[in-house]
Amino acid sequence: MLGVFDQPFVRPSPLQRIDPRIRLAFAGGLAVCISLLHSLPACILGLALGLALLAGARPPLRPLLQRMGTINLFVLFLWCVTPLTTPGTTLAQWGFLRVSAQGVHLALLVSIKSNAIACVFLALVATMNAPTAGHALERLHCPPKLVFLFLFTARYVHVIAQEWRTLLVAARLRGFRPRTDMHTYRTMASLLGLLLVRSYERSLRVREAMVLRAFAGRFRSVATFHAQWSDCLFALGLLLCMAGMIAVECLGGPRV
Repeated sequence: MLGVFDQPFVRPSPLQRIDPRIRLAFAGGLAVCISLLHSLPACILGLALGLALLAGARPPLRPLLQRMGTINLFVLFLWCVTPLTTPGTTLAQWGFLRVSAQGVHLALLVSIKSNAIACVFLALVATMNAPTAGHALERLHCPPKLVFLFLFTARYVHVIAQEWRTLLVAARLRGFRPRTDMHTYRTMASLLGLLLVRSYERSLRVREAMVLRAFAGRFRSVATFHAQWSDCLFALGLLLCMAGMIAVECLGGPRV
């Protein structure tokens, strides 16, 4: 989840003017709505909505292609397995390998829905930084401890990753070369233990620094959210789109 909040996606766009609370709430609502669809036309409508939101977000092309490529790499593995293992009408057969129509349809549905949900989150959620997202979650009455954990993880996951890279560089400078042997396993276990110890020590220093600054367990934000007419129109438009997808789903069509 934290990988969604990347600075390359935080750039001026029409969606940046929408209230972050509305963007977060509808990102979750659209994800649930799209994931529950079973008809192909409704899923295509969901993908079209995700692409339209993504066009409004104006994300940078290279990071966008990298993230969509990572998602579709897992979808590719699904295509290699699902058509061959799902029972149903045979479309093609090579020896003991049999491709079923139901398996192809199921893989197609999952592909469309996963890409649609990814587009929605990249458009509505990735275009805000982590502090803004945390403040919006708090205003949406999410559990305070969950928001607290989210903000600290978003802040220090990169610090811990940098600490891990430092430990790996130090090990390589001492001649360590990873292999599939017991020496490598012991070395990696030692590095992980050192990482945990250093992370714990850093957390103590951070806590002491925050207590010295009168931290009482709740973050204070200087930013305030004010819903405007444009936010209401945006929310109404997304509600109509969700209603349209549900209507197409209820009208029928090929289902799995």
